[in-house]
Amino acid sequence: EILLFGSLFIVYLLYRSIHARAFHFAAGELSLAAGAINTIILLISSTTLVMSVASLRQNKKRLALQLAGITFLLGIFFLLSGCLEWREHITDRIYPASSVLALRGPGDVLFYGMYFFITGLHTLHVIIGLTVIGFLMRGIIRGKINPENYSLTEKSVLYWHLVVLLWIFIFPLFYLVT
Repeated sequence: EILLFGSLFIVYLLYRSIHARAFHFAAGELSLAAGAINTIILLISSTTLVMSVASLRQNKKRLALQLAGITFLLGIFFLLSGCLEWREHITDRIYPASSVLALRGPGDVLFYGMYFFITGLHTLHVIIGLTVIGFLMRGIIRGKINPENYSLTEKSVLYWHLVVLLWIFIFPLFYLVT
């Protein structure tokens, strides 16, 4: 995952160096507020999932389940926020292969192509992470994940941290470095 996204980040930076002006203006069209809110959402969700594991280790199953549920809901909010941002661009006919975007030039086409691809790939990872968290919650409810058997919990946390870490790189690349 790190190799895949790392390669994409390098390609993005190369294109950005070639089309600096177009990338600057295209990045200015993104919602900095939405990106910042998404960052905060993911950072909080990472914390709540760690707290869930700590609660499970202390045999506080109900609290562990509640914290995992909060993490799950925060992940859903992240997805909804991303969908709203994508919807805005699609409504404005700014998406890969759109005639409006094609008229704006190759720099804009590359920027939005990378934006939709990288954020879309990240969204897929968020969905996978939420699925894992859902299985984690089910395991806690059924008693299969408990203080003596919580390896899935730690693996879930590591995967979710990867999802958050990827966003920590995506956010500045697209929203801050203009």
